[in-house]
Amino acid sequence: MNIILMGLPGAGKGTQAALIVEKLHIPHISTGDMFRAAVKEETPLGVEAKSYMDQGALVPDRVTIGIVRDRLGKDDCESGFLLDGFPRTVPQAEALDELLSDLGKEIDYVIYIEVSQQELISRLTGRRICSNCGTTFHLQFAPPKVAGVCDRCGGSLYQREDDQEETVAKRLQINQEQTEHLIRYYTAKEKLVRVDGEQPIEQVTETIFSKIRSRTR
Repeated sequence: MNIILMGLPGAGKGTQAALIVEKLHIPHISTGDMFRAAVKEETPLGVEAKSYMDQGALVPDRVTIGIVRDRLGKDDCESGFLLDGFPRTVPQAEALDELLSDLGKEIDYVIYIEVSQQELISRLTGRRICSNCGTTFHLQFAPPKVAGVCDRCGGSLYQREDDQEETVAKRLQINQEQTEHLIRYYTAKEKLVRVDGEQPIEQVTETIFSKIRSRTR
């Protein structure tokens, strides 16, 4: 089964990806992992990608898609794969369809984990870090026993600038705009599976597999 997993930051993609690949026995392929592997192996495309990354520049689609092609052509993808973080744009989605066609494959499902902006902001702004030992807490999921105080060393907790509401809201807006184009693209291809990501973790997983099963009947 060939799957793309989509969702805005904070939607729980990482958690669901781990559960999906464990159940289906397919590799979890993230953009970051692909780039790191290509750079480490010093493939021609990996070397080229590193030259852009070292300059702080975006890696061109041509290079990214080449790295994706190399990864999806490996033996462990014969029974399927879960793509996470790619594609990010419609041109990348079109290129993915083309390269999969060359490999005799296609995407079966695009799972989109839906979470409201209000909930995402709550999740993403809830992180607190100890200024002394670096232990991470979350006001919603893993709160300290005493507000503002580290359980481990008693140090004071702070919120990173990246986790502040204004910064988070801007990041979500940019991601939402990109995602909407992909949602329309995969909806038109009848590949999109929408899942309520505000359910408990186990229920999100069950909903994903329930919707997949209903489509394969």
